[in-house]
Amino acid sequence: MSQTPMTIRGAEKLREELDYLKNQLRPRIIEAIAEAREHGDLKENAEYHAAREQQGFCEGRIQDIEGKLSQAQIIDVTKLPNNGRVIFGATVALLKCDTEEEIRYRIVGDDEADIKEGLISVNSPIARGLIGKEADDVVVIRTPAGEVEYEILEVEYL
Repeated sequence: MSQTPMTIRGAEKLREELDYLKNQLRPRIIEAIAEAREHGDLKENAEYHAAREQQGFCEGRIQDIEGKLSQAQIIDVTKLPNNGRVIFGATVALLKCDTEEEIRYRIVGDDEADIKEGLISVNSPIARGLIGKEADDVVVIRTPAGEVEYEILEVEYL
């Protein structure tokens, strides 16, 4: 199996979710199932079936997170020497050339991406176009809306 890149923050968030699912949600679901069983006939017991369904979702998510963490290649960009190149985990300040708008993105793993937070997937068109470039480079990114030109203002390893 191939490893999937992930930042330290991304791995921490997954571990926190895993801890919540295993130590808080799972016991509550087990308790709800036990309580619903006490109501008698399981065939027509909506509470029981709802709790069992929730248990299935919870266990599925636990397996999903454990699988992702086991395949993760955790990269701490702060421990790498900043040679000015855009790499996985770097924070990049960009200038959108046509509108003069400044944008900041951090390049992260697929599971960490959240455009509202400025976190873009390493597999996104923008990140693929930026990887390997340096400050003051101008890059043209193909997007669904057409080609967009960006100037790289700054590359930070935060």
